[in-house]
Amino acid sequence: MKLNKHVSSDRSKSRKRHFSAPSHVRRRLMSAPLSKELRQKYGVRSMPIRKDDEVQVVRGHFKGQQVGKVVQCYRSKFRIYIERIQREKANGATVNVGIHPSKVAIVKLKMDKDRKAIIDRRAKGRAEALGKDKGKYTEESAAMETS
Repeated sequence: MKLNKHVSSDRSKSRKRHFSAPSHVRRRLMSAPLSKELRQKYGVRSMPIRKDDEVQVVRGHFKGQQVGKVVQCYRSKFRIYIERIQREKANGATVNVGIHPSKVAIVKLKMDKDRKAIIDRRAKGRAEALGKDKGKYTEESAAMETS
């Protein structure tokens, strides 16, 4: 059943909107899942990837245990470049190999105040949805009910 009547489920429209998405939308499309430890720690499943995150490739030719730092997020190609994941060209030059963010797991986040705010906001929403804060009163909620 369709949940939102304002969003099309037409395949061609979905593809068109995906591939012609502006940069700020591509940021959200280029999200990567967090590792099990980070998921437990922050209560968040995935995050938009950024430059200095440390990731581990979990699918494809380069999958393995080595952890690399994200060197560049190439939004126009929907790819990220990772520190030691390179290949040699025919002329001997080494180039970074682009990997889609959904095929990596973030093992270390580059934290700043904006990212901390995003994690806190999303973890709070998830906790409310799961009912962890059921029946607990805070000063804010008590003040809101009296006004």
